[in-house]
Order: sequence, then structure tokens, then C-alpha cells
Amino acid sequence: MTTFDVLDNPIWESLTSTHANMARSNGSARRYANQVSPLAALSKPTPTAFSDLAALMKVEEQLGLFTAEPAQVADGWETIRSRPIEQMICTELTWESRSFPLELGCNDVPEMLALTAATEPGPFLAETIQMGRYFGIRSDDGRLIAMAGERLKLDGFTEISAVCTAPEFRGRGFARTLVAYLVAQTLNEGKTPFLHVKAENGAKILYQKLGFRIRRTIQLTVISPAR
Repeated sequence: MTTFDVLDNPIWESLTSTHANMARSNGSARRYANQVSPLAALSKPTPTAFSDLAALMKVEEQLGLFTAEPAQVADGWETIRSRPIEQMICTELTWESRSFPLELGCNDVPEMLALTAATEPGPFLAETIQMGRYFGIRSDDGRLIAMAGERLKLDGFTEISAVCTAPEFRGRGFARTLVAYLVAQTLNEGKTPFLHVKAENGAKILYQKLGFRIRRTIQLTVISPAR
């Protein structure tokens, strides 16, 4: 029987399982390399764990945590941003993509960076593509106009992330095609797709139509060592 409890601390679970080879580790703290993702995690939010994390950070660097409850940040840290986001899972796809998006590679990264900078779906850096597979759709003149991919990877679970479409091409079903394709791929591998979305984001309606349901609220906290 599938247990979803590991999704309460998904970054930690990712960096101690499927993405363990990508982890920068120190005691009770884990993080991705700074050009891969600004995400980090603690086994538990104790003062010792925060001290372990500080040793993995550069001066004035900011990292994001996903926690089941609002994070109690230790002394010596500054909270840059803190807000709830909704974690959604999909156990059955209710709409099937009939097209096959283009798989993106390292040569496409400059265009991927430009698209995510213009649309702001969440952090996407020069080496984020190492986290999983990314797929895109190009316009008739060859421009990358929509993309989506995989971010956190846990045993039995894959997060869908970086879902974005250039503003002038929205409303044409590209996001639906990309997300449905990724969900189908994940389910066929025997894994459960999940994602994180702001409650006010209109994309949540699309995800629900594809079969996603809200599992729980997760707290996003962006922190930095205090100056």
C-alpha cells in the first residue's frame, strides 16, 4: 500500500533517495548544488540541523525549504519569505495527451532559461535540467514556447515542475499536453506524480481536470543566514 507520508518532507526524501548522488550533505542537512536548485532540507528543524545547513551555504545565499508545518527558524537566520503552497498528487490521469512533446537537452538550456525568466514558474537554473526529464513545444518558427519537467525524485514519486508557456501562446492547451504527457510517463513507471502550486494560481484548475487532487498544504520558507 502506497504511503504518502514521505511527501511531508519531500526535498529531504529526494536528496536521501533517488537524488542522493546530487546531494551536498552535512549532518542533518542536505541541499542541491547552487546551480542545480536553491532547495534544501533538514531531517528535522533543530538548531543543530540549521547549523549543519549553514556550513553548506555561501554568505548571503538564500535557500528554500518545504516543511509540513511552518518552519521554526533557528537563531542566526533570516526568513526572506514564508507562505503556504498546495501539494497535489495524481493517481489516475483523466485526460490523455495525443501528442509527443520534444525532449529537451543541454543544448536547449539557454532557451529554457529565457522562457522561465519570462514566465517565472519557479526557480530554474543553468543545471536544473540534471534533476530529470524536460519536454517542450516549439512554435512554427522554431522558438521554445512551452515546457515542463521533473524536479524532486523520491522512491515511488516524481515531482512535476517548471510548467510554463510564453504569454503570447497561452490558451492553446500546451500546458495540458505537457503535464498530461509527464503524468502518463510517471504512472507508467509505477510512480506517483505530484506537484506544488500556489492556492491562487489558476493552473490549479488545469491540474484538477487532469486528475490531481490536493493532498495537503506545505510550507515554503526561504531562508538566509542573518548578516
